[in-house]
Amino acid sequence: MKKSVKLLILFICLITSSFIFSSHKLPHCEIPCGVYGDSLRVSLLKEHVKTIEKSMKEIKNLEMMAKPNHNQLIRWVINKEEHCKKIQDIATQYFMFQRVKEIVDINKEKKKMKLLSSLHKICIIAMKMKQQTEMKLTKECLKEITNFEHMYFHKH
Repeated sequence: MKKSVKLLILFICLITSSFIFSSHKLPHCEIPCGVYGDSLRVSLLKEHVKTIEKSMKEIKNLEMMAKPNHNQLIRWVINKEEHCKKIQDIATQYFMFQRVKEIVDINKEKKKMKLLSSLHKICIIAMKMKQQTEMKLTKECLKEITNFEHMYFHKH
């Protein structure tokens, strides 16, 4: 009996520690908890773009080497793609699905459509950044994030 209790406790500890020490973080919930960090999400978008920019530079540097380290090259490509996906997740899961609300007022509806259009552009640019290493895309993405930021916070 004591052995089975010890095994059960050990099992619970292992499961709990796997959640605590897991590097995978869950996104902000989709339930109306009322705890939102809109400005934090915009800062994260910009941070992801800067990380993508660094990844692109490293990819280009590695590609120009006579004997490129293919493992490092692959790691930088994966890093770039992960951060592009994070941009798309914040734009869609956080802003489109949770924060840009449906509105019946015609004047406010126009503003909502501009916000959605801006978020869509951010997602498209992120998709393009996955596909290539053109630095102009990072500048374009930062510009659109800033455009969204100004429109979004102007209403608050």
